[in-house]
Amino acid sequence: MQHVIIGTAGHIDHGKTTLIKALTGRDTDTLREEKERGISINLGFTYFDLPSGRRAGIIDVPGHEKFIKNMLAGIGGIDLVLLVIAADEGVMPQTKEHLNILQLLDIKNGIIVINKIDMVDEEWLKMVKDDIRSQMKGTFLEKAPMVCVSSITKEGIDELTKTIDEMTKNINERDEEADFRIPVDRVFSVSGFGTVITGTLISGKIHEGDNCEIYVSGIKTKIRGIQVHENPVKEAFAGQRVAVNLANVKKNEVKRGDTVAKVDSMKETMMVDCRMRYLKDAPRELKNHDRIKFYHETSEILGRVVLLDKKVLKPGDTGLVQIRLEGPLAAKRGDKYVIRSYSPMTTIGGGTILEPNPMKEKVFDDNAIQSLLIKEKGDVGDIVEKVIESKSSSYPDIDCIKKETGKSDEEIKKSIESLINKNSVYKFDYGEGTAYIHNKYREQLKEKIQKLLEEFHNENPLKFGIPKEELKSKIFSSNMKQKLFDCILNSFDDLIKVNGNFVSLKTFEVVYSKRQQEIKDEMLNSINDAKFQPPKPEDIFKSYGREEKTAKIVFASLVDNEEIVKISEDIYITSRNLNEAKGILIELFKHSSEITAAQYRDTIGASRKYAVAVLEYFDSIKLTKRIEDKRVLLKSQN
Repeated sequence: MQHVIIGTAGHIDHGKTTLIKALTGRDTDTLREEKERGISINLGFTYFDLPSGRRAGIIDVPGHEKFIKNMLAGIGGIDLVLLVIAADEGVMPQTKEHLNILQLLDIKNGIIVINKIDMVDEEWLKMVKDDIRSQMKGTFLEKAPMVCVSSITKEGIDELTKTIDEMTKNINERDEEADFRIPVDRVFSVSGFGTVITGTLISGKIHEGDNCEIYVSGIKTKIRGIQVHENPVKEAFAGQRVAVNLANVKKNEVKRGDTVAKVDSMKETMMVDCRMRYLKDAPRELKNHDRIKFYHETSEILGRVVLLDKKVLKPGDTGLVQIRLEGPLAAKRGDKYVIRSYSPMTTIGGGTILEPNPMKEKVFDDNAIQSLLIKEKGDVGDIVEKVIESKSSSYPDIDCIKKETGKSDEEIKKSIESLINKNSVYKFDYGEGTAYIHNKYREQLKEKIQKLLEEFHNENPLKFGIPKEELKSKIFSSNMKQKLFDCILNSFDDLIKVNGNFVSLKTFEVVYSKRQQEIKDEMLNSINDAKFQPPKPEDIFKSYGREEKTAKIVFASLVDNEEIVKISEDIYITSRNLNEAKGILIELFKHSSEITAAQYRDTIGASRKYAVAVLEYFDSIKLTKRIEDKRVLLKSQN
């Protein structure tokens, strides 16, 4: 079912609130101050039923220039605007400012409502209508229906209702499959229920009991209850005005300008990259680092504009900008925004957010500009590719890409599949999840790995390769998941080989010089002949005198190759002898369920020091387990 939100716009005292009362029978001015002063200050909300049977929500915005921020908080989520112009005054300053805002927010559907026709004669009304048509040229309301009404006598109200009904039949339905998002425009407490927020559900759908998050505070909560047009419901859909009761949230923990959305579906940012349209009636040029007020959905944040592709923006210009904010924001790509000058406060521009979570950009950076132009073009595949390219170093998954692009799972998966087929993107299924990187980043990784290994092999010609953890910390991240790291290494099998805990270039082989080979053989024979009481490494090294350095290098290569195994700090045994020691131990367990260190010492014919060291090594590899002064063979080894 199509859900419709209608908003009002127009100059103060042109009868917006009275018009809404004539349409719905309800007064949207609820504050005592509003009734005493006869003007709207805050947003007003109500609804009415159209002749077709559909129910439309209505947002009534204040017209006074002092309350533009309230108008901006309500107008962004509407489907159709009623631009209300009093017949006795015609187009006024706030009419123009509201019209500018509507255009900046890309509102596409509207009706021009000429109100107070009971106060003018036909000749005057015709002149006003002609003037309005003239001033609407070049705007989205240039060919909009124009309906003349009197909110007091009710003349024209039925015609307006029918026109609204007819126009809203053709409004595009919102995306109910996207992640849900509700920009908060009101917060209050209800006795017995707790904190309630209201807003327009601009995308997705919500259900009673859904988990949600308050952005940008990061508070996670649950939807306890939902109302649509004052009626309790179990679910609500994009395009509806909703009141949501949040569980275990205090009133002071949420405010207008926050967003209630799906958990982990958005990211806090202090910068946004945008396309800006600078209004032709802006009072002066916009310069780099000018301070502005930034309006997005229901939020208002101070910031500064950094021009990316121009030195200045002249009135009527468009440009790419980065807005650096003085407070946190949660936004999505494609969102609209408005800026007002810091002083005096007047609407000067706005446009579309192209990148909601950018890096700090430099002026006239070609790469940044080209990236934004691709994102602006709006092709999903190009946007997904750019996001993966920019985020490759963090190995993004689908959720991360979704958060960055604001696109649906289906769109992203389809784009990624196409990019993989073109070898633009690589996919890593590593058991605990799936990660993606761009081919450009993969080539960079490949170059880094190759360079690192070449340097390592040159400095360590007798080492089988660099330890995996060392390579991981130098090129990747020490906290990267091990399975993902292994998966990435395996993808470079055309360049590298992995031998146990070591990584080397595929073409690398350990080649001993004649003298190194002689030392290797001598060492192996010496350690092997000593059986289970091998000489200390330092004694072996000293025996080579001036060749001690070479001896150490050869010894290290034997350890890397696992021809000799480190048992303790100063005990190294050949792998052949160690396997023999293991066999002796297992044979002992065939005759007894437990053995002592003394039994093992006597059997292998070594001193207690060496026997205990070997047993402790077997404990460390989970072959045996020590219980008091005895060992038992672990069942997995039986």
